[in-house]
Amino acid sequence: MTDEPKRQGRDFWQDHSLRYLEMAFRTDRRERLAGPDGYGKKTGACGDTVEFFLQLKGEHIAAMAYESQGCLNTNACANTVIHLVEGRTLAAAWELTPERVAAYLESLPPDHLHCAELAVGALYLALANAAELRRRPWKKAYRKSR
Repeated sequence: MTDEPKRQGRDFWQDHSLRYLEMAFRTDRRERLAGPDGYGKKTGACGDTVEFFLQLKGEHIAAMAYESQGCLNTNACANTVIHLVEGRTLAAAWELTPERVAAYLESLPPDHLHCAELAVGALYLALANAAELRRRPWKKAYRKSR
């Protein structure tokens, strides 16, 4: 088809794995969870932003959602972070690395590893916030509305 995205003589649809395409175009996790148990927001040098919202059940991440403003690669990385940590323990979530996100996607362009770094960085901020709210639960009531 002539209307498919082409970049430098390459075919976008053929150059990416099915995993990448699924994560890049997935939208069902894009939302703001009300009263999250953890929240993290990070903006990269490129200007893209990822926000994560965590809901916990004990030591496990029961639900997770995100908002992002950025490129398709950032969206793919944010969805992949959720896919890899939702349902897992908080300790396991801390072990996620940008390299693991890129490996899962199989075809994240090497010059966009910073998108995986951005998404994992936002996750770490959400995990740190969740830990802080567990130590000081009264702070959750005073959280600024976003």
